[in-house]
Amino acid sequence: MSKTFIPQGYKSPLGLYQTQAAICVIHDVFEKKLGDALDLIRVSAPLFVEPETGLNDDLNGVERAVTFDIKETGKTAAVVHSLAKWKRMALHVYGFPVGEGIYTDMNAIRRDEEMDNLHSIYVDQWDWEKVISKEQRTTAYLKDTVVKIVNAICDTEEVLNEKFPLSYTHSRNVTFITSQELEDMYPDKTPKERENEFLREHKTAFIMQIGKKLRSGKVHDGRAPDYDDWELNGDIMFWNEVLDCAFEVSSMGIRVSPESLERQLKEANAEERRKMKFHKMLLDGELPYTIGGGIGQSRLSMLLLEKAHIGEVQSSVWDDETKRICNDAGVILL
Repeated sequence: MSKTFIPQGYKSPLGLYQTQAAICVIHDVFEKKLGDALDLIRVSAPLFVEPETGLNDDLNGVERAVTFDIKETGKTAAVVHSLAKWKRMALHVYGFPVGEGIYTDMNAIRRDEEMDNLHSIYVDQWDWEKVISKEQRTTAYLKDTVVKIVNAICDTEEVLNEKFPLSYTHSRNVTFITSQELEDMYPDKTPKERENEFLREHKTAFIMQIGKKLRSGKVHDGRAPDYDDWELNGDIMFWNEVLDCAFEVSSMGIRVSPESLERQLKEANAEERRKMKFHKMLLDGELPYTIGGGIGQSRLSMLLLEKAHIGEVQSSVWDDETKRICNDAGVILL
């Protein structure tokens, strides 16, 4: 069932032609800004992987991957949910040194995704990953990386606002807060309500330590146990003036070490994954220490172009109710 809503009086500041031109600017400018800020180079990446390798992102562990059989190999392949683990393996295989990394266009199908203003079954991200040293696995290094990404986003916004009739400017000032601190501040609210309350005041924030259990016994949001270290991760969020809500553009973090992988697999009751190739290599210390994340391409376009629905910046498939609501409000879905 669709959860789409269009704010009263909403009208896109850009027409269809301008929207396409602006998306092109976002891709050209932001990719350069991101690559320069984090010392990344662009690489090609798979659309699908073999499930037994353990390379697919299992998200919350309940989403069903799209699978298909391959005539020539006799095996089954799964369309990626993201490239969180593939990137780390790629850095190992390609021999990247400490301080350098990769980014790529990631396209995925998440067929179990709920449809609303921010979510589609089609996912497009800039997936990135960078080799770090063991000593850089710190909160300070994580925060420094977050600030660089936020500055790359705001630099891109400045270019856009010079070229197109856009109104909003998002803050470069990042407020850092843990998911536990958020729960302590708003114990009677849901995680999404906490984010809205906090972002309404602070405008740009990085909510840290997502995936681990809070003192309430619940988690702020689900995270797979085998890529982010739940003590060293988080979400980059901005206040969205169009939708009047907290708006996530990136999930990222310092990746698991052998020790934190052991701990998180046990906590998630997922110790059977130890038998998979990726997990064996990680536990044996064969993979590099890394930091990485995904930055939503359509999400970022939606935010910077002041759009009310993600279907205004990406072509996808929508349920009849979403199409009706958008049509009644004069919102054109691509």
